Amino acid sequence: MIKITYEEELNRKGKFTYTCSGVSMLPLLRQHKDLFTIEKKQGRCKKYDVVLYKRPPKSFVLHRVVEVRERDYVILGDNCLNKEYGIRDEDILGVMTSFVRNGKEYLVNHKGYRLYAVVWYFLYPLRRVFMKCKIKCRGILRKDR
Repeated sequence: MIKITYEEELNRKGKFTYTCSGVSMLPLLRQHKDLFTIEKKQGRCKKYDVVLYKRPPKSFVLHRVVEVRERDYVILGDNCLNKEYGIRDEDILGVMTSFVRNGKEYLVNHKGYRLYAVVWYFLYPLRRVFMKCKIKCRGILRKDR
């Protein structure tokens, strides 16, 4: 069986469709249920783009750009607490152009999706506090057992 890497597929076809594994992009992308399409990166990414990037040594991550800086990006998963700094253009393989949920395709340039991205990131400070409290409560409940 021949395995083709994300990089090879993007270089060969310019895009690919895949399903996510992991929960870092919830509620947008559900693990092993929803599909997303990545196209090879052309130029600089924009704020709120969802990008596929390499994290050394060999892992690939799908997260959202939340800040575009002169030499790099700040990136955050929709279901994550901590931002990732210093992601460079050469780390980013491609940008999500659409996703499929319950059999329906949604383009990322659709107004409804763009509104979701802006509002979801705007709520990040509240979500962060909520998630930290949730983690602390779990720890307390485990200690009581």
